[in-house]
Amino acid sequence: MLNNWGEVNLFTRPRRFGKTLNMSMLKNFFEIGANKSLFDGLAISQETALCEKYMGKYPVIFISLKGVDGLNFEEACGALRRIIRAEASRFRMLFNSEKIADDDKQLLLRILQEKDTADDIRDSLRMLSSLLYQYYNEKVILLIDEYDVPLDKAFQHNYYREMVPLIRGLFGQVLKTNEFLKFAVLTGCLLDQHQWK
Repeated sequence: MLNNWGEVNLFTRPRRFGKTLNMSMLKNFFEIGANKSLFDGLAISQETALCEKYMGKYPVIFISLKGVDGLNFEEACGALRRIIRAEASRFRMLFNSEKIADDDKQLLLRILQEKDTADDIRDSLRMLSSLLYQYYNEKVILLIDEYDVPLDKAFQHNYYREMVPLIRGLFGQVLKTNEFLKFAVLTGCLLDQHQWK
């Protein structure tokens, strides 16, 4: 992947295939401040040029959408907000940075104070990547595990039409119109075609 990635990389595999473990490995490889000794003795450690160029060099946003579930849209939306809030809370150091204007910190503050709107959630990952870029002066690597769960659960519980615009907006903002993105990796399960019609 390091030699031939796309801006957005999608891996679909069945359950229990090791997708989440792989995503955790990518986070630990790329993230600034990572413990490089985790890779000692592994094949990647022999690729010294790649390790010097990529290991521990990037801000990483890592979320799993596995928990975005609920019997209705409101419950699922609340679960999504909690997942985004948990990841945003890892980056509280952004509030103390003079590199970031106070106005740019307002969306992050609304998310952490649970005062966010649906529009805030749609823009949350793009905004977080923008703030991390300003802080580190490096583009962000985005990892989204179980990307398909929110829509699958919405289909099962009959709120698919409400969930689609939210997920489309969230992914569209961070994956299509995001100049702060180095690249993204998404994982999910293969689903029956009829679920997506």
